[in-house]
Amino acid sequence: MKFFIDTANVAEIQRISAWSILDGVTTNPSLIAKESGRPFEAIIEEICGIVDGPISAEVIALDAPGMIEEGRKLAKIHRNIVVKVPLTAEGLKATHAFKSEGIKTNVTLCFSATQGLMAAKAGATYVSPFIGRLDDINLPGMELISELTAIFATHGLPTHVLAASIRSPRHVTDAALAGAQVATIPTKVFDQMLFHPLTEKGIEGFLADWKKSGR
Repeated sequence: MKFFIDTANVAEIQRISAWSILDGVTTNPSLIAKESGRPFEAIIEEICGIVDGPISAEVIALDAPGMIEEGRKLAKIHRNIVVKVPLTAEGLKATHAFKSEGIKTNVTLCFSATQGLMAAKAGATYVSPFIGRLDDINLPGMELISELTAIFATHGLPTHVLAASIRSPRHVTDAALAGAQVATIPTKVFDQMLFHPLTEKGIEGFLADWKKSGR
């Protein structure tokens, strides 16, 4: 499974990237809006200079021509840009156009297997099912990951399942077990994944024993 970080905060990306486990980055308008005072393109360009992997940058337009125009501009920022489009009829049209032009796409806000299948048929590079938001309305978010990975494998579709809206380390584990090729993970969940009280206790015990030995 590949690990992407779900943030537009450059400092957070630099910190987690230093762990040598990051494969890519996902951003969205909400995350970019939190990084006030800097042009959108400048933030994306800086991120591309930190992580050498797929960097998702989302369009704002709601119509296919507008999405295509924005996506072409985004793709010119860096070779690693993946244009992020919403899972709508207009988004499917734009996805198909990008596929024909060799521009990679991340079709986002997927909440059903039929939505994901349509995105794959339109030519999506990635489809992003939102686990946490489904859990929020008492629907099994992880079941969607399993359905999509099974459907894509059965029919030989090259689209990758990118598990999104991850809320906990358990989500990452379950998505990996369900066969998702990618998980995009918030910074706080990366920290939770790394920490375990028994690891900390073990280190303290080793150091205490070493000190007692007098070496």
